[in-house]
Amino acid sequence: MKTQTETVAERGLPSFLISKHGLFIFLCLLPALLLVTVFIYYPLFKGVIMAFQNYSLFDLTNINFIGLENFKTVMAESGFKESLINSFYWVFFSLIPQFVIGFIVALLLRRKFRGRGIYQAFIFFPWAMSGFLIGLIWRWMLNGQSGVINDLLLKLHLIDSAIPFLSDPNWAMVSVIVANVWYGITFFAIMILAALQSIPDELFEAAKIDGANYVQQLFKITIPYIMPTLIVTTLLRVIWILNFPDLIYSLTNGGPAGSTHILSTFMLEKIIFGQNYGQAAAVGVIMIFLLLFFSIFYVLATKFNKAGDF
Repeated sequence: MKTQTETVAERGLPSFLISKHGLFIFLCLLPALLLVTVFIYYPLFKGVIMAFQNYSLFDLTNINFIGLENFKTVMAESGFKESLINSFYWVFFSLIPQFVIGFIVALLLRRKFRGRGIYQAFIFFPWAMSGFLIGLIWRWMLNGQSGVINDLLLKLHLIDSAIPFLSDPNWAMVSVIVANVWYGITFFAIMILAALQSIPDELFEAAKIDGANYVQQLFKITIPYIMPTLIVTTLLRVIWILNFPDLIYSLTNGGPAGSTHILSTFMLEKIIFGQNYGQAAAVGVIMIFLLLFFSIFYVLATKFNKAGDF
């Protein structure tokens, strides 16, 4: 005679659903699934739909589908083109220094020395702070009249007059990138240090016996071993930097004259000042496709499935 489980399985239903153990697991996961659905997937799908609608808070009675008009309108604006170019600068010139300095910091922290725990706490502390708060701190430091950086440069006689870091278009983008580099070093240091600590010491001992110096160990053992971590953390950081308007908005509000706008801050401008959710959603969809294409290309180019084989 067939059991109840076999009968249900034959009907095409998952057998674990009739199991008390499976039901318990499902009920435990249900709150998390609901939260993810409500706060991530629903806004995502709703935003994609809004990108094809005439959705303005100034005229809520006239919400209708308008096809690709929002995309055409947004992409025709000069501010969009400037934001797109700035986004490339923002990501590239933030990522490279963050990665290099974070990698060096992780290598230094891997070594045992007196007070290493305290030093790690100071290094990791910025990652626990909000980007908006860090932006306010840097805004005070970079102030053109009473900022501490200008004060130090003047006292060291490196400059003759205060530099308008945040009000001069030639300095504004550089200033926000410097602040972002300082903020992002911690992420790479944390992730790379965790990966470094997973490398067996026997590999380095064997390399020393074979006569390998530190540089050879770095490029023949360390980097190949943690390559999967380097690939994933770099990809995540690219995504987060592009979707990180907090720092720019708290430092410059995208100014002066839109010189520090990136796609995410340009999208916020559409929401806060334009009240046009349709056009803002269109910018968001463009960002999703840019990141999607980049992620696919990046994973294929780095051969992620073969990373770590050495």
